[in-house]
Amino acid sequence: MDALTQFLASAPQQLILGLSLGSLYALIAVGYTVVYGIVQLINFAHGEVFMIGAFGALSTYLLLFKGTTSIWVLPVMILGAMAMAVLTAVVMERVAYRPLRGAPRLAPLITAIGISVFLQEFVRLFYGDIPGMPDAKSRIPFPLIEGVTGRPIPMFGLQLQRPALFTIACLVVCGLFLWWFITRTKSGRAMQAVSQDPDTARLMGINVDRIIVIAFAIGAALAAVAGVAQGLQNNNIDFRMGFMAGLKAFTAAVLGGIGNVPGAIVGGLTLGVVETFAAMYISSSWKDIIAFSLLILVLVFRPQGLLGARVVDRA
Repeated sequence: MDALTQFLASAPQQLILGLSLGSLYALIAVGYTVVYGIVQLINFAHGEVFMIGAFGALSTYLLLFKGTTSIWVLPVMILGAMAMAVLTAVVMERVAYRPLRGAPRLAPLITAIGISVFLQEFVRLFYGDIPGMPDAKSRIPFPLIEGVTGRPIPMFGLQLQRPALFTIACLVVCGLFLWWFITRTKSGRAMQAVSQDPDTARLMGINVDRIIVIAFAIGAALAAVAGVAQGLQNNNIDFRMGFMAGLKAFTAAVLGGIGNVPGAIVGGLTLGVVETFAAMYISSSWKDIIAFSLLILVLVFRPQGLLGARVVDRA
C-alpha cells in the first residue's frame, strides 16, 4: 500500500517530465513523418539536423549576446538555430537526395547514414578548431536564459521545471502552426496533393521539387526548436546528441504511424511518458530497452501505428 501511495504521489511529477521529453521526440519526429509522407524517404540524418540547430543557437548566442541572459535573447537564438538547420536540410536535399530520387530505396538510406556521420564529424572538427569557442569533443555548456531556466515553479503541489514547460509550449505552438500551414495555406494543400500523387500534382502545375524542399525546411525548423529546448533542459550540448534523439524520434514516428503528423506527435508523447516512468519505477538502465521494446510490440501487433500509417496507393 505504501508503494502504491508513493506511486500516486510522484506520478503527476513524472508525467510532466515525460510530456516534456515526449515533446522533444515529437518535434523531431514530425520532420521524419512529413518528409516520408511526400517522398517516401526515411531521412536518418534528421537527428543531426536537430544537433546542428542546437549548435546554431549556441553560435548565435556566442557571436551576438555572449554574457547576456535576458529573455529577449531566446527568440534570436531560435531564429539562428532555424536558419542553420533549414540551410543544412535544404542543401542535403538538393545535393544528396534529389539525384537519388528515382534510385532503389537502399541508395538514399545508405546516403542518409553517410550524411549523418559527415555532419557529426564536421561539427566536431569545426567547433574544435575555432579559437575562443568551446571544444565540441566534450559537452559544451548551453546558455542559461532568465525566465526559461532557473528555479522550478511550484504549482498544485508540483515542482514544474521551467525548461520542461518551455518544451511543451513549443510543441503546442509548433503543432498549431503546422496544422494551420497544412490545412489553410496554398503550399500546405500542395503538400497534401504531392503526398497523394506527385505525378498528377506536377501535371496540375505544382512545383513538386519546391514542395519537397518546403517539407525538408519545415521538419528542420521544428528540429531546431527541439535542439534549443534540449540545450535549455540539459544545460549542455554535444556533437553526438542527434544520434540517439534521432533514433527515438524515428521510433515515435513509427509508433504513431509513419506519414501521419498527429500520429508523430502522439507517438512522441507516448514514448516520452513510457521512458520516463520506466526510468523512475523500474531502472534508468532499462529505459532505452523498454522504449525500443514498445516499438517492437507495436510493429508486431499494430504495424500501422497507433493512429495508422498514412498509406498512399500510387498507381
